Amino acid sequence: MVNNDVITLQVHRDKVDRRSTSGYLFKFQNAPVSWCSKKQSVIALSSCEAEYVAGSLVACQANWLQSLLIEMKIIDNITIMLKIDNKSAINLTKNPVSHGKSKHIETRFYFLRDQVNKGKLNLEYCSTDNQQADIMTKAVKRDQFLKLRREIRIVCFDSLS
Repeated sequence: MVNNDVITLQVHRDKVDRRSTSGYLFKFQNAPVSWCSKKQSVIALSSCEAEYVAGSLVACQANWLQSLLIEMKIIDNITIMLKIDNKSAINLTKNPVSHGKSKHIETRFYFLRDQVNKGKLNLEYCSTDNQQADIMTKAVKRDQFLKLRREIRIVCFDSLS
C-alpha cells in the first residue's frame, strides 16, 4: 500500500457495562473500503489493554484484506500502517518483557504482536485529534464530526443533488 493507505483504530469504554467499543477504518487509495464498530467481548483492565485487544481484531481483518488484494492481483506483499492513539499499546507489541501488568491478557490477543513481528503490520502513533475512527466509537462535537467525515471522504446525501 502507498503512504496514504492506513487503518485507524479507536476504542471507547462504556460507563455502564465497562466494555470497550473498538472501531476501525481501512482505507485504500485514500478511500474507505472496510470499517467496523464492535463492542469488545472482554472487559479490559486498562486503556492499553483495550487498544491491544482492538488491535488484534484489526490485525485479523487486515490479514483477510491483504489476502484478498493479493489474490485479486491488485497488490503484492505489503505492510499495512495501523494508526493507534495509545503509545502503551504500541510499546506492548514491541517489548512485552517490560510489561508485567500485561500477563493477564489472553493469548489470542497476541496475534497483533505476531503480525507486527512478521512485518505485515506497522504501528504508528496518531493523536486523538486526528483519529478518524473516533466517528464510529463515540459522540464527537459537530465540528469534529464534519472534519472526520470530510477526511474519510463521506459526503452528505443532500450535497449530491
